[in-house]
Amino acid sequence: MNTQIPQNQRVVSGMRPTGKLHLGHYHGVLKNWVEMQLNYECFFFVADWHALTTHYDDPSGTPQHVEDMVIDWLAAGISPSSATIFLQSEVPEHAELHLLLSMITPLSWLERVPTYKDQQEKLREKDLATYGFLGYPLLQSADILLYKADMVPVGEDQVAHIELTREVARRFNHIYGREPDFEEKAEAAIHKIGKKNSKLYRDLRKRYQEQGDLEALDIGQALLEAQQNISVGDKERLFGYLEGMGKIILPEPEAKLTKASRMPGLDGQKMSKSYGNTIGLREDPDVLDEKIRKMPTDPARARLTDPGNPEKCPVFELHKVYSDDSRLQWVNEGCRNASFGCLDCKKPLIEAVQEEMQPIRERAQMFENDRTAVRAIISEGSEAARDVARETLTDVVEAMRFSNQ
Repeated sequence: MNTQIPQNQRVVSGMRPTGKLHLGHYHGVLKNWVEMQLNYECFFFVADWHALTTHYDDPSGTPQHVEDMVIDWLAAGISPSSATIFLQSEVPEHAELHLLLSMITPLSWLERVPTYKDQQEKLREKDLATYGFLGYPLLQSADILLYKADMVPVGEDQVAHIELTREVARRFNHIYGREPDFEEKAEAAIHKIGKKNSKLYRDLRKRYQEQGDLEALDIGQALLEAQQNISVGDKERLFGYLEGMGKIILPEPEAKLTKASRMPGLDGQKMSKSYGNTIGLREDPDVLDEKIRKMPTDPARARLTDPGNPEKCPVFELHKVYSDDSRLQWVNEGCRNASFGCLDCKKPLIEAVQEEMQPIRERAQMFENDRTAVRAIISEGSEAARDVARETLTDVVEAMRFSNQ
């Protein structure tokens, strides 16, 4: 565990329910989540409303997919005692905040999101000329801002979504953060953090606003994060006052880039259900064995004595994930020298994948045998998430100066 990371930093991340997961999901997302839950306050949610953006015409399989996916999360090591696991549709505040944010978000901001046109091109067979599809990045923003996330783990292709979220939060704060008597309330809040901290805060604020000292801004924000004797409202006022803004109602999250992890599929392409090249996270041992045994290899190795090029072999791509340096060297030299056959190369790979998956299978079977417990985990997590979501929505409604009661 990284003891340097503040425990109170909050992370939010979600997945669309697509049913049982594969090793691409495990290496690309779940292993990262398992590590993060030890160091941060994590909210991991099943994005079932997001599934409707592309599968609105047939949502019948979603309930089963939700449970299957959560079982895989639990089997991979996500713990309900370390992270809040919940269902997006069980927290209606996601939809409410999405609606309110849609009132202030320029249409052009949504149209310029890179994945909007990319997905339309990839999913030509579907009618995606809907507001739901156009607006799904804003629903993502609501998902994040509802929990006032500090960080969102994403790959490089999702950074644009986090930047949109930051822009939406900034625009909301600019429009609605100008509460009456803001400066007087901020000055009163400064006195509440103690004489020494008050002096330091004023000095840091002056250095940042007059000299553009970014280090002073970072120190000032850390100083406020550490304050335990002031209300959330006062803390948000002081964050805004530090930067020369109004009250920060919706904090801007940071994108936390995840380690690049391109999990190769059985054919060497990226592992994906759409390519039909996956190894399921709970794959039956015999099926797994057969899948890897039948993997294509370098076509130049037509005979056992023909030398091959491992860089042209999908099996070698999997070895890069599962084998250490000495094993990789053995594969590389043996393939090029034709000192062993392709099946000999596959045997240690099969053993390594089976070893990784066996405990996951066992834990998954335990939850499969008690789906009532899985539903209870989702229900309890959704209730806990909704408590946090209600607080944020109350702040938003109050800032917009109307009541939704």
